[in-house]
Amino acid sequence: MIMSGLLGIILAVIGFCNIYVFAERNNTNWGLGFKKEGEPPTGNASAEYLKQYDAYYLGDTTQKRIYLTFDAGYENGYTPAILDALKKHDVKATFFLVGNYLEKCPDLVKRMVEEGHIVANHTYHHPDMSAISNFESFKKELVSLEELYKQITGQDMKKYYRPPRGKYSENNLKMAKQLGYKTFFWSLAYVDWYDNKQPSRQEALNKLVKRIHPGAVVLLHSTSKTNSEVLDELLTIWKQMGYTFGTLDEF
Repeated sequence: MIMSGLLGIILAVIGFCNIYVFAERNNTNWGLGFKKEGEPPTGNASAEYLKQYDAYYLGDTTQKRIYLTFDAGYENGYTPAILDALKKHDVKATFFLVGNYLEKCPDLVKRMVEEGHIVANHTYHHPDMSAISNFESFKKELVSLEELYKQITGQDMKKYYRPPRGKYSENNLKMAKQLGYKTFFWSLAYVDWYDNKQPSRQEALNKLVKRIHPGAVVLLHSTSKTNSEVLDELLTIWKQMGYTFGTLDEF
C-alpha cells in the first residue's frame, strides 16, 4: 500500500518533469511570470535550458545592472529623441533592427554605431521564425541582414539575434547557435508598440520602474512616442535606484 503510494508520487513527479521538458522544447512564444516587484521574473523556458543554445533572457541577478535593448521594424520619427536621451546619460543600448529599417534609415543606423550602440539582428523580413524549420531559409533571414548592415556601415554585424515577437522553437535555437549567434529574449517589457494606443507617461513609469530588477534585459520599442518622451526621466530614476548599465557584450 505504502509502496504503491510512493510509486504513484514518483511517477507523478517524473510526469511533471517530462511535461516541463516538453514545454521547453516545443514552446514557441516567449513569456514571463512576475512573482514580486523588484525581483527577476521566471521565463517559460529556464535560464539553464536556454544557455545550452547560447540563449539568454537575464543577466547576473546579484548585480543591479540593466541591459537596455530596443526593437524596431520601422522608423516612426522617435529614434533621434531616444538616441539623444541615451547620449545624455552615457548609456549604450542594443537596437534589434529588420531589413526595412536598414533600407530606409541608413543614416540612423550609422548614428547608432557612431554613438557606441550595438545594432543586432531582428531578421530581414520579421517572420514567425518558429515556423521556419529549414536551415537554409533560417540562415537567409539572418545573413541577408548582415550583408546589408555591412554595406551601410562597412562593419560586420555582431551575432546577436532576437526572434520577432518572441516566437521560437528549440530547432530555431539550435540553428542560431550553429550560425554563431547568441539569442536574446528579455526579462522586462510592456505594451508599447501600438501607434494608436500609446501608454501614458505614468503607465510607462509604473511598469518600468516597479518591475526593474537586477540583471534585467529590458525590451522597449523605438517606435513608441511614449518611450521617446519618458526615457530621459526613466534613466534618471533607474540611476537613482542604484542601477548601472551594461551591454549585451557582457554575456
